[in-house]
Amino acid sequence: MPKRVEIIGKEQIFKRAIFRIDEVHLRHERFDGTMSRELVRLNLDRGDSVAAIMHDREADTVILTEQFRYAAHDKGPGAWLLEIPAGTVEPGEDPADTMRREIKEEIGYDVERIKHLCTFYLSPGGTSERILLYYASVTPKQKTSQGGGLSEEGEDIRILTMKVNQALRKIDKGEIVDAKSIIGLQWLQLHRSL
Repeated sequence: MPKRVEIIGKEQIFKRAIFRIDEVHLRHERFDGTMSRELVRLNLDRGDSVAAIMHDREADTVILTEQFRYAAHDKGPGAWLLEIPAGTVEPGEDPADTMRREIKEEIGYDVERIKHLCTFYLSPGGTSERILLYYASVTPKQKTSQGGGLSEEGEDIRILTMKVNQALRKIDKGEIVDAKSIIGLQWLQLHRSL
């Protein structure tokens, strides 16, 4: 049975580009059945995102992207991260359509069939962003354009194809540090023989 949440007040205290921060005053039901005192929580609301494991079953390879990520610049291991293709869901857009669009823009593949694997929160203590994770089985014949991202969005994406085991070793070595990519590759490790 869901527990009670009482929203006392909610105010958007910041909005710029895709980022919004809400300040929420609330009370919630505690595990003993009583209500908590009034709490203040901040929430970074940037909408939902999608990501996909792009797997060539015959070659047992995955397609990754490498691009500059400013948010990783100060803390490292460097600002150019290896990731699975991903993007932000536009308001009113079907997440599966977003994923197909991002696959085409980032790595140049046309895919019709993608399978939704799971949906997860990145850091629910401070952001409501969810990642909808997909899987696509691809072949080289589906590569129809160069990919590399959209220059008008400032994207400069390098495309890498590597054996699944090599990608998994990169997780172990700390060379893949992006959460959605780690989750996707570990899912593939568990399911690629199915």
